[in-house]
Amino acid sequence: MTVYRPKGRNSGAALLVLPGGGFEVLALDLEGTEICDWAVQRGMTCAVLKYRVPQLWPTENGKQRRPKILLGLEDAQRAMGLLRQQAPSYGIDPHKIGVIGFSAGAYLAASMSNTDARTYPLADAADHQSPRPDFAIVAYTARMLDDSKGRNSLELKPWVTISPKAPPTLILHAMNDPMDAVRQPLAYALALSDAGVPVDIRIYATGGHAFGMRPTADPISREWPGQVQQWLQNLGLL
Repeated sequence: MTVYRPKGRNSGAALLVLPGGGFEVLALDLEGTEICDWAVQRGMTCAVLKYRVPQLWPTENGKQRRPKILLGLEDAQRAMGLLRQQAPSYGIDPHKIGVIGFSAGAYLAASMSNTDARTYPLADAADHQSPRPDFAIVAYTARMLDDSKGRNSLELKPWVTISPKAPPTLILHAMNDPMDAVRQPLAYALALSDAGVPVDIRIYATGGHAFGMRPTADPISREWPGQVQQWLQNLGLL
């Protein structure tokens, strides 16, 4: 975990960044340090997590399933506990620590949002802190939708759990994402809403997958950071 401090005003808010990479590699610049460059300029402490990869998702009866122990989730929960435990030294409000995840990292952000349980032995005081973020930003998420139910189904995979204690969530996606169909985030958003969790969605016609924060011809790549900033301001975090 690499921590970057805010430049100028410190809002007290912090952002844990979970890069994507299909649980095979990590896009540590496009979906990591470049996000922190943006966050610190807006008064946030930012931490990029280098979680463990690769981790193979096993196949059973021709279908992929979630590993019983997800290494990236363990690392993300540990990182959240450390940020809360060390909040005074970082100048962080321990109740204003959120997460942003991209693709595979977005799946981890959603998993963090919906569980308090850890699958590793508790080691110290940091592991007694809540691993659940105070807000979550989910960008082009994967591995949520049970697409075996038909094209128009919005049912979640059996391993996806939804908690009414999940934090306010902002979802970002492009309609023409060639890797993860827009029904992935829609299914997750509806499930959160059914549980009483506040959900905002920003869906653009174009943008594809893994657009990160680098400006392209697609409006989403240039506009989503401003959408996130406004959302954080609406929550009273900035």
